[in-house]
Amino acid sequence: MDISVVIPLYNEEESLPELLQWINKVMKTHKYTYEVIFVDDGSNDGSWGVINRLKAEHACVKGVKFRRNYGKSAALNKGFELASGNVVITMDADLQDSPDEIPGLYRMIVEDGYDLVSGWKKKRHDSKVTKNLPSKLYNATTRKISGIKLHDMNCGLKSYRREVVKSIEVYGEMHRYIPVIAKWAGFNKIGEKVVEHQKRKYGVTKFGWERFINGFLDLISIMFVSRFGKKPMHLFGALGSVLFLFGFVVAAYLAYAKIFMAGYKMTDRPLFYFGLLAMVLGTQLFLAGFLGELISRSSSDRNHYLVEEII
Repeated sequence: MDISVVIPLYNEEESLPELLQWINKVMKTHKYTYEVIFVDDGSNDGSWGVINRLKAEHACVKGVKFRRNYGKSAALNKGFELASGNVVITMDADLQDSPDEIPGLYRMIVEDGYDLVSGWKKKRHDSKVTKNLPSKLYNATTRKISGIKLHDMNCGLKSYRREVVKSIEVYGEMHRYIPVIAKWAGFNKIGEKVVEHQKRKYGVTKFGWERFINGFLDLISIMFVSRFGKKPMHLFGALGSVLFLFGFVVAAYLAYAKIFMAGYKMTDRPLFYFGLLAMVLGTQLFLAGFLGELISRSSSDRNHYLVEEII
C-alpha cells in the first residue's frame, strides 16, 4: 500500500464526509493505493456513527473509537500502530489541512528520501493574538532548544516514512514534538513543506490557552527524556554527588575547626546549615537517579488506553 492517512478527531461529525470525499479524489487522481484511518478520540457527538457509515460505503476506511477522550497523542499513536502504508500522512479532521498537499508530501518521502516532512502553514487563517504570535514564539523556542529547523513544529499535516511511525511512541501530549522524538530515535533527515491553511468550516477549535503552558512543560519533558530518559543516573547522580561532596567538604572543615580551634562553635556558623543542606539534597538527588534507573529499565507501556471498537 502506498499511503496510510491517519486522522485523529474529536467531535467533527460535520466535516468527515467532505474530508473523505476530498481525500478520495486526490488519491484516485494520482492512482495511489491507500487507506484512511479515523481515530475517534472519545467524541460525544455523532462522529462514530458517521465513521461507521463511511466504512460501509468505502473499503478504504478504517475506524477506531476510544471509550473516552485520551488526547491527540494517544489517537496518533494508535493510528500509527494500525497503519500499513509505505508512507503515513497525518492531518486534522477539521478541513483546515488540505488533502491536495498529499502528493507533494508523498514525493518528498519517496523521491527525496526524507524520513519526516512537516507542513508549514506560512499563511494562517487564525487569530494573531491567540494562535499566530504564541505559535511563533513556541516554534522559535523549540528550534533553539532542539536544533531542528522547522517553522511549524505542531502542524497536523505531516508525512512519515513507515519505519518512523513504527519506531516511535507518542504519549501524553507529545504530538507537538514528534519531529524531536523522531530525531531522538535516529531519523535525522527531517524536511519542511509550505502547505495551504484553510479556514475552519465547521465547529470550533478544541484547544484552549492551556496548550501553551502544556506545550512549554512538554518541551522541557521531551528534552530531558531525549537526553536522560534511559540514563537518569547520569544527571541526578552527577548533581547529587557534586552537592554531597560540597557538603562533605564543608562538614569536614567545620569538624576540623571544632577540634583544633578553641571555642569554635559549628552551629553558630551559617556555613554549617549550607553544608548540611547540600548533603541532604545530594543524597536525595542521588536516590532519585537510582530510582529513575530502576523505573526506566522496568517501565511498562505508557499508552494503556481502552479501545471500544475497531472496524
